[in-house]
Amino acid sequence: MRDKTHILVVDDEPDLRDMIEEYLVQQGFSVTTAENGAAMRRVVAAQAVDLVVLDIRMPGEDGLSLARFLRERYPVGIVMLTAAGEVVDRIVGLEMGADDYLGKPFDPRELLARIKSVLRRLAPGTTQDPTSPNKTLPGIRFGRCRLDLESHRLFDLEGGEIPITSMEFDLLKAFVTHPNRVLTRDQLLDMAHNRDWDPFDRSIDIRITRIRRKIEEDPAKPQTIKTVRGKGYIFVPDKNE
Repeated sequence: MRDKTHILVVDDEPDLRDMIEEYLVQQGFSVTTAENGAAMRRVVAAQAVDLVVLDIRMPGEDGLSLARFLRERYPVGIVMLTAAGEVVDRIVGLEMGADDYLGKPFDPRELLARIKSVLRRLAPGTTQDPTSPNKTLPGIRFGRCRLDLESHRLFDLEGGEIPITSMEFDLLKAFVTHPNRVLTRDQLLDMAHNRDWDPFDRSIDIRITRIRRKIEEDPAKPQTIKTVRGKGYIFVPDKNE
């Protein structure tokens, strides 16, 4: 049984990898480094990883495709490293499933804070497995799904788990705790603990679109998370709940 959180650092800059590894080891983490996508794939196939610090701009296979690979196959947190001011990279990275991002150059203490924040949001609860026989499906009805606030997990109505990022969970929690209330982009970013984001960029809209694909019967005609033009979004609970 592992007694330390395992972090994988993927970056093509040796000095940066070494700096992050040294700092995170000092903070009590187990750290492995990888210089490219091929090395990253070998690590995640061979051992359990809790969170990946992933550079976007690398030679060969870039961080965006690697983020998609990770999100489709492993329940890991993802913090992406982006070039300062690269808004497009940030937005696309979030769309690929990253939990958070940090622009280069950065203070290691800020990276540590973001890692801890993602890990807290990913921490499992003690809720019963909803697929166990004779167990009531946990959580709050959310369209065609149920959101379990205790375990930070989303399930379909048959009990199958639907993967979500920590940011997606925070947004769903914001809606659940403010039903039938219009929430602006700024309010949602604040509730989702991302106060440094620009409420006028597309980040929040991309996240809502991804959530709708998971919870709505017809994402093109959302009935659970509705858009209020010029204002924001509103969560409309199921009337049968």
